[in-house]
Amino acid sequence: MIAADDESTEVGVGPWTGTRPDDPRYDPELLAEGDRRNVVDRYRYWRREAVVADLDSRRHDFHVAIENWQHDFNIGTVVRNANAFLAAEVHIVGLRRWNRRGAMVTDRYQHVRHHPTIEEFVAWAAEGDLPVIGIDNLPGSRPMETVTLPRRCVLLFGQEGPGLSEPARAACSELFSIAQYGSTRSINAGVASGIAMHAWIRAHAGPPPG
Repeated sequence: MIAADDESTEVGVGPWTGTRPDDPRYDPELLAEGDRRNVVDRYRYWRREAVVADLDSRRHDFHVAIENWQHDFNIGTVVRNANAFLAAEVHIVGLRRWNRRGAMVTDRYQHVRHHPTIEEFVAWAAEGDLPVIGIDNLPGSRPMETVTLPRRCVLLFGQEGPGLSEPARAACSELFSIAQYGSTRSINAGVASGIAMHAWIRAHAGPPPG
């Protein structure tokens, strides 16, 4: 769903009317005051912990990682995309702090893990037997449109501008690029992550729950 531009448009629902449910997933405060969060209707009035538990029961097999050496503003968008496509986890490689504004509070429902160095991230991936798939328009990258992403993998994105660092490139078992047709030489990591995650969804996921 695309958010409305009209700031006067009220999001969510008001206080619960009628007999309140006794289901422990529901939050008494939200039932009393209304639920204005940016969540799908099936999670209206649910406690945050209940939402996360339900998401955890059906998360997908792919992870997403992004390098963070320069406080990249795209990281929030990557987290938001990961929540939308239900990635297992998001991995921040480098600086721990990142700009959460673009996440639009979705980081409350998405698991985010920090790795101080690319070497520690690679060791974690190897321990879980997860291939690291680099997404960047580098020489030698294969067009992502011509391949099927592995079901179990980590999609790794670099910084805005320089792209994947040299150690990150060396850690990738495969490198894929996203086809572009205009004059710009690159697209930002936030956009690239959404395209790559949706490519995984098209290959491996069924329709979302009603």
